[in-house]
Amino acid sequence: MEVNVSFNLNGKKVSVTAPPAKSLLRVLREDLGITSVKPGCEAGECGACSVILDGQVVTSCLVMISQVDGKNVVTVEGLQKDGELDPLQKSFIDEGATQCGYCTPGFIIAAKGLLNENPNPTDEEILEGVSGNICRCGAYPRIFNAIKKVVKKNVI
Repeated sequence: MEVNVSFNLNGKKVSVTAPPAKSLLRVLREDLGITSVKPGCEAGECGACSVILDGQVVTSCLVMISQVDGKNVVTVEGLQKDGELDPLQKSFIDEGATQCGYCTPGFIIAAKGLLNENPNPTDEEILEGVSGNICRCGAYPRIFNAIKKVVKKNVI
């Protein structure tokens, strides 16, 4: 059995037909071509597949497509405005926080979710806000600096 699901993806309405237990991660990648959402552990532990679902950061590998009907999903592509990168995206590039790039979209989404809720987080709150994300390259200091740079500029 398959279900028809409609939702807003990065500000545009999309519809898909898929098995109800297919993950949002797999639908985004396989059915909608959104490859910035990365499969990592597929157990909700690494953060590589993070998206913003109705304003909350979630790991898309743990969200079934049947749970997304009528909701809003934002991936890293949806952060751009009028063709301009989001300040977080720019800061990650400027600070060299992209290393291999595999974890970058998930970290940016986690940071965006944090800054949407708390535009002036402490260092500890930043660390906690991205603690669900893993970088195998060890670019944590650069990632932290990129987020701090945006906080200091107060551009979110």
